[in-house]
Amino acid sequence: MSAYNNVLVVLDPTVDQQKALNRAVQLARLQHCKLTAFLSVYDFSYEMTTMLSGEERESMRQAVIKDRELWISDFLAAPRAGGINIDIKVVWHNRPFEAVVLAVLEDDYDLVIKGTHDHDVLKSMIFTPTDWHILRKCPCPVLLVKDHDWPQGGNIIAAVNAGSEQAHHLSLNQRVINKARQMAAMLNAHTHLVNAYPGTPVNIAIEIPEFNPQEYSSTMKHHHIDAITNLAKQFDIDSSHCHVQEGMPEDVLPTVATELDAEMVIIGTIGRTGLSAAIIGNTAEHVIDRLDCDVLAVKPADFVCPLQKD
Repeated sequence: MSAYNNVLVVLDPTVDQQKALNRAVQLARLQHCKLTAFLSVYDFSYEMTTMLSGEERESMRQAVIKDRELWISDFLAAPRAGGINIDIKVVWHNRPFEAVVLAVLEDDYDLVIKGTHDHDVLKSMIFTPTDWHILRKCPCPVLLVKDHDWPQGGNIIAAVNAGSEQAHHLSLNQRVINKARQMAAMLNAHTHLVNAYPGTPVNIAIEIPEFNPQEYSSTMKHHHIDAITNLAKQFDIDSSHCHVQEGMPEDVLPTVATELDAEMVIIGTIGRTGLSAAIIGNTAEHVIDRLDCDVLAVKPADFVCPLQKD
């Protein structure tokens, strides 16, 4: 069975090189799947034209949509000629991320592919880019594409939280590893598990004289090594493909990904929203900016989209 069957490809009208479309076509050549090239368009001036009737405004909107459909068709000529099945979907919506999520809910896409770029760190903390909204609210996996190639025989990283006993972490680990193995099988690649664990709390070492930081660090390390080894055994992954390092995930994952020249990192994201997202952020978001390869973000099994209607 194919890993993905119905894929939504989000295009970027501001660039000539459509990374998401190129990656989607590559995916379709590797496995049989239906692609839909997607674009949301909006022009506030059309909504403010009080001199026009509702029908006239709708006619103008449809003219813009038709123009964008023709623009997309130019990009699709070559892959269509090569036998790739690609539909076109252009919608009028003033919030691009919401348009994407609504499309997923309406047409049951099982993967969203979108090109991404490096976001300014400060702006990412204050202004949430479309990428982050999609990551937090999209119910299906989201593949954010960078410029790294997908060579056969490469490396796929599954980012896990092996040391946690919490049920949602255990479940998410399973989903992340399953997605990583699916992609690895498709690309004839190797699956690697990467686990970051926190360093010794400095305040405890200072406040409690009898606290032994070396012993604490050694205990933590071995706990996570044992946990990731057991996790690897469940999925028949070689222990040499298990990587446990002290540090924050946003530091450890990019380091290991560079060392392995990984083509993709699979990461679980809980979809935190609201004030907690603004203050804390999601690990996935911090990691993505620092990776040179694609990132596949996977939601928990019980994730409920905030835009889902009852």
